[in-house]
Amino acid sequence: MDRWYCLGSGLSWEPRSRAVEQVHLRCTEGSLEWMYPARALRVVLEPNLSSARHTTVCIKPASDFQGASIYMEHAGQLHLVVSEAEGARPHHVSCFSAHTPQRVALFLQASPQRDISRRTASFQYELLSNQSAAGPDFKKMALVEAMCRPCDNVELLMAICSSDFVVKGSIRNVSHDSENHMSQVDVSIQKVYRQKNRIFQQDEASGEWRGPIRTLLQCKVKKGGGDFLFTGNEHFGEAWLGCAPRFKDFMFIYQAARERGANPCEFQLN
Repeated sequence: MDRWYCLGSGLSWEPRSRAVEQVHLRCTEGSLEWMYPARALRVVLEPNLSSARHTTVCIKPASDFQGASIYMEHAGQLHLVVSEAEGARPHHVSCFSAHTPQRVALFLQASPQRDISRRTASFQYELLSNQSAAGPDFKKMALVEAMCRPCDNVELLMAICSSDFVVKGSIRNVSHDSENHMSQVDVSIQKVYRQKNRIFQQDEASGEWRGPIRTLLQCKVKKGGGDFLFTGNEHFGEAWLGCAPRFKDFMFIYQAARERGANPCEFQLN
């Protein structure tokens, strides 16, 4: 299992109790919904992994996040990750380094209020490796530079083997969202080689396959003609752009690597 969902309510606690409720989430990605938040909730992200490769944690509050703030525990101190005010921002994602990759503790502090009705503090989380952490993290310039630069041949050949999605298509439109520091590339799909979930779907009326791919605003993506091979990973149900060479260039690189026996995996071109 690699995804987990948790639902809880602050109404289940005794009114005079000072105890902090604690839950353990043992997947690398999932979501938590805390209804009627009261007092505090400690959330321990403790995936069943022997590997320490998951070194970044990303939190995405729901658009209607209310009633609490999220802190990260480190060395006995609490560091604010998401305030209640930030939770209402669409597409807002906060990422931070996990100092102990196998056990990350979050602390949800309920906001003081007389009426807790209709308030829900819910969020999604992902534990990411260094290679995949570039997607939603807008604050680390090293990751921004890594995400925006073109892939070399080795990275491209690995991308078709390990990416969450690999599709052939053309760019229909590019839109920019300066407030959330990202761009969206709307793609018309000719061939879906792989997709983890159904981000790219077929339009019932036209029969055309389409889908949005996000990238960082700093990458300054522009609309270009011709066919591309789009690869990348999914974060919080959204496709994030990885390597995207022109399809004819990819064909040349892949066929040359295959002739040398240097392709890391077989890729069905037809």
